[in-house]
Amino acid sequence: MLAFLVHAGILLALPPLLPGIISKTKALAAGRRGAPLLQGYRDIAKLLRKSLVLSGTTGWVFVAGPIVGAAAVALAGFLIPLGPSPAPLAFAGDMLLFAYLFGLARFFAIVAALDTGSAFEGMGSSREAFFACLTEPAILLAFLALSKRSLSLSLSGMLGAAGGWASTGSIAGAAPFVLVCLGLFVVLLAETCRLPVDDPTTHLELTMIHEAMVLDHGGPLLALVEYSSAMKLLVLESLLARLVLPLVSLPAWLGCCLSAAVALALSAAIGVLESGMARLKMRRVPYLLTGAILLCGSSFILMGAAA
Repeated sequence: MLAFLVHAGILLALPPLLPGIISKTKALAAGRRGAPLLQGYRDIAKLLRKSLVLSGTTGWVFVAGPIVGAAAVALAGFLIPLGPSPAPLAFAGDMLLFAYLFGLARFFAIVAALDTGSAFEGMGSSREAFFACLTEPAILLAFLALSKRSLSLSLSGMLGAAGGWASTGSIAGAAPFVLVCLGLFVVLLAETCRLPVDDPTTHLELTMIHEAMVLDHGGPLLALVEYSSAMKLLVLESLLARLVLPLVSLPAWLGCCLSAAVALALSAAIGVLESGMARLKMRRVPYLLTGAILLCGSSFILMGAAA
């Protein structure tokens, strides 16, 4: 019960801190003071206090989009084990549910954007759907590689058996885990709209992807969009943390806290990465995502060779 409460507390309370860490890291790298680390919590609280303004062309789909998206990402978070114990919702085949929950959140975000009748939001939806066709195969190939290594169809079994690539005892055994981590890191940048794939702070219309889909959202709905985006960042960072951390011998609650600490460190690393590079041209983004597919696919082949 303690492990479940710690898991739920980290999953629900920590997400707004991660964008703050990224922004603070970028500000320090540029020699600026930057916004406070807790600015994300303040922004969400401010949006929740605002009234809800809806266009006359929108229907229930526009309102349901952010709600379903936040619920789907939260449910996906309960499928990822943060500590050595299984995830709260672990079962055989949950890796497919994890991928489909991300797809469900994306589908409702797209149809909510299309419900506004805006051609500009339709352009952003088209780009989002296209890039999703490249990120989802990379996620599934990564899960297949881990499943092949662990002989498990559950994320808890797959990530628990990984136990950090240092536990493999050889460079050849660690190589597939390195490829999986690199591929999933690229997927993380694409799914959370970070550089070099997307820029969440952009105001250039022709380069917008995710931000173009939420231009008509405001108040509580925009708060849910921002919160679910930060939660998706935490879920994917926790997935990477469980790949590199051997937590088998630790208490469940301590393993959850250590995974959260790694997620914070990954957010700082993303801030450093964004400080040193610009956004890719739109036509080059598919090359990067195809590289993630190749990395995860190569890991699947090497997992069989190392088994």
